[in-house]
Amino acid sequence: MRAAFTRRAFLAALPIAARAADVIPSQSKRLRDPITEFELTRLTTPEYSSWLIPPPTRSISGRNNSVLYCSDRSGSVQAFRLDLKSGESRQLTEAAKLDRDALALMADDRTIAYFDDDALVLSGVRTKTVYQTPSDWRRAPGFTVTEDGIYAMVVETNERKRRLRLIPLLHGNPTTVCEIEDDITFVRPRPRRAAILYGRPGGLWIVDHSGENNRKLKTAPGTPLQALWSTDGKSFTYLRAPEKTTELNDVREHTPDANEDKKLASTSQFITYARNSDASVFVGVSRNKAAPYLLLLLRVAHRELTVAEHKASDPKAVSVLFTPNSQRLLWHTDREGKSAIYSLAVEKFVEQTEVSAAYCNHVRDCDSPLGWSNA
Repeated sequence: MRAAFTRRAFLAALPIAARAADVIPSQSKRLRDPITEFELTRLTTPEYSSWLIPPPTRSISGRNNSVLYCSDRSGSVQAFRLDLKSGESRQLTEAAKLDRDALALMADDRTIAYFDDDALVLSGVRTKTVYQTPSDWRRAPGFTVTEDGIYAMVVETNERKRRLRLIPLLHGNPTTVCEIEDDITFVRPRPRRAAILYGRPGGLWIVDHSGENNRKLKTAPGTPLQALWSTDGKSFTYLRAPEKTTELNDVREHTPDANEDKKLASTSQFITYARNSDASVFVGVSRNKAAPYLLLLLRVAHRELTVAEHKASDPKAVSVLFTPNSQRLLWHTDREGKSAIYSLAVEKFVEQTEVSAAYCNHVRDCDSPLGWSNA
């Protein structure tokens, strides 16, 4: 036990540049989608497994030129950064037990946050552990980081309860936002507000960072599968599985302050989805076994366009996302054996979007969590 701790402490003390000096050459390959015949780029080889980080956790740089992903190419699961122009990758971590579902790119585009077993680590030019899961609790799915990089949100469980924890990444002490007996299915920090949206079986709830105003939202009956906030934090869209299995899954929009809920469109049985920067277009992963496709859904026209075949063994495990400028889709699927990352240019179908001025100002002015320059 002592040797393992010493090794982790030594590795954590090394900067990313020292741990990952070698560039991994591009393994990109051009392909034709068998259904649409659109040209795809497979960015990683299916000789080993590679996975994207599902939204809303941030993984693509604000300049649209690199993506954070996980892979077991080195023999264990580690974090990598892939240059979307050159196709080259660099390994960023040497974690003992990295959780690929608990990894995030911070707002400065240089720092990453991740869980190595029960330790929450910030890593960039310097590396440090900022939180350790208490011994009488264990982590559960639901890790994410706020848009400004100030807080991480973690779900923990014991034999009787689940709790939502707020972890300051700059300074301060961790706090428990709420503690319940139900499962917490996902966590979504509310942009520009000190509040958190979270899923529970059969409903969506919202709570302040302080734990006050914890209330169930009046959403449509059924199971909320996923939810994504608008950039201004005024509303969120969510993917719902209706109570009647004969009905199609739909995408809906909810405005908490006005207590309004409306249907945007039925889907071709989306099991997971993502949106572009201005929420004008959605991309969904269909669970339909006869049509295992990725589809674009236009918000205004309520029409779908098939763009590729995912053909995953488990559609729910497919992560898909837009680049910040909405000009490219990225997804992972095991259609060729092991999970690999694919890319498709969609500028013919989706208008280009810009990163908001507020976000750009934040990245320019913010101090890194570990105190190094962003110049």
